[in-house]
Amino acid sequence: MTDISPAPSVVVGVDGSSSAVDAALWAIDEALERDIPLRFVYVIEPTISGPVDPDDQARRLATAEVAVRYALTAVESTERPVTIEVEILQGQAVSTLLQAAKSAAMLVVGARGLKHATNGRIGSTAAALSASARCPVAIVRAHRPHAHAMRAVVIEVDTSNASSTVLHRGFEQARRRGAPVRVLTPARMYADVQAHWERRLAEWRNCYPQLDIAWVQMHGDTLDYLADHAASIQLLVTGRGRPGGIAPLVNAPGNAALRDTDCSILVCEPHNAL
Repeated sequence: MTDISPAPSVVVGVDGSSSAVDAALWAIDEALERDIPLRFVYVIEPTISGPVDPDDQARRLATAEVAVRYALTAVESTERPVTIEVEILQGQAVSTLLQAAKSAAMLVVGARGLKHATNGRIGSTAAALSASARCPVAIVRAHRPHAHAMRAVVIEVDTSNASSTVLHRGFEQARRRGAPVRVLTPARMYADVQAHWERRLAEWRNCYPQLDIAWVQMHGDTLDYLADHAASIQLLVTGRGRPGGIAPLVNAPGNAALRDTDCSILVCEPHNAL
């Protein structure tokens, strides 16, 4: 059950979990917006030791096919005109998904796989992918489009060159959702840097006049802001090169700030990967 396509696609990691189904549903808009396929990738990890057992291999392949069918049925039930491709691969989950997403427009994974079912906790596979993929990585906590209403897309920026990529992807996500935008910047900036950001935001407001765009100068850090406003946020858009790295957002501190919410995270690729 393999359909390999090197062409651009939105790759979705599936593993049979409900979180992976949420990821597949979340990814539909991404694929339709770009007019490219959704590509489901299931990875059969190798056995720890010992000779290959044909019966065990057959069971593992059957499990993979059931997991793919679970996600496929959910997407098909939406009756949206998205093309779906499927790959069932063997290897280590992280390295195999990274290879599968080498030419992807985006890699989308559920926040919690079958091995990490604790509510509110991002699994180790999603965390590792967000730190290494060359394409944007969306970590989807839940897919509840009717619950999002006027909840904001939050864009975290700094003074690095990558912020242009982060802003562009963040505003596009907000445009698609018709969501308000909150742009997070450091509280303390030199006057010339602040003036630069004010000009940049004026330009973005001209580009997206339909959006409610506000600039928030944080007096704590992003995790503090998320903890205080998590219920009003549907998506955090950030860059892989953020100060302090991605790890705090996708490991224990971020899990604590976003616990019991359905706020997803979009980690943008390094600017030199475009």
